[in-house]
Amino acid sequence: MRLHVHEWGDGAAAPVVCVHGVSAHGRRFRKLAEERLAARFHVLAPDLRGHALSEWEPPWNLETHLDDLLETMDELGVGPCPWIGHSFGGRVVLELAAREPSRLTAAVLLDPAIQILPHVGLDFAQESAKDHSFASIDEAVDVRLSGGAPTPRSFVEADAHEQLAPSPDGRLRWQFARAAVAAMYGEICREPPPPTVLGGLPALLVHAEQFGLVREEQLEEYARTLDHIEIVGVPGGHIVYWDAYEETADAVESFLIRHSPVSHA
Repeated sequence: MRLHVHEWGDGAAAPVVCVHGVSAHGRRFRKLAEERLAARFHVLAPDLRGHALSEWEPPWNLETHLDDLLETMDELGVGPCPWIGHSFGGRVVLELAAREPSRLTAAVLLDPAIQILPHVGLDFAQESAKDHSFASIDEAVDVRLSGGAPTPRSFVEADAHEQLAPSPDGRLRWQFARAAVAAMYGEICREPPPPTVLGGLPALLVHAEQFGLVREEQLEEYARTLDHIEIVGVPGGHIVYWDAYEETADAVESFLIRHSPVSHA
């Protein structure tokens, strides 16, 4: 499937591909792209199958999501480059490293869903399968923030204005297929590729210390297996490019400059 792609920066610049998480969309990377990356890179952030402006039909397994991304990048003429993945997107980057390592020149994993525990995946999938609708944008924002994550309200408000859509019943709903989201939570319960798939590839792993999606044993395995990996802990919730924007943006920008040919131009 040819995915819808959000783009920032000069189309002739070195590309960077950003892959979002479950129930998100490519424009979630807008602030990071516009403020930190677009001056040096051509940033491409697709909407995954089942999300936002891409088509929503199944299947929604890891293999198909990766197929979609590679087909889309091939159509756009994007060759080997750094890939950034948040949450589910981080797991997709690992799958890419396992299947076609030549497509990667560097890997950035933002609080990656390396593998979640089955009971956690079940809880997330069942919750996502429910019909969540809202009478207003303010109500939707309040619900998003009710979990206690330290996300700036302005970030969620901007997201809501872009991604909430009216339904025939007059209620507002987020633009993703609930069935796709539930399936994707199941997918990240599967056995992940080992850290060794990153080989000698420059790699950065940013994890939300308080959220705990990346478990301690996973961090230890990556640090033990890959002596070259950079592991950065940041405060706040799972959406690290919102909840710890400055710390995450500093780490990503510095890493990409150090590990990109454009830094030596």
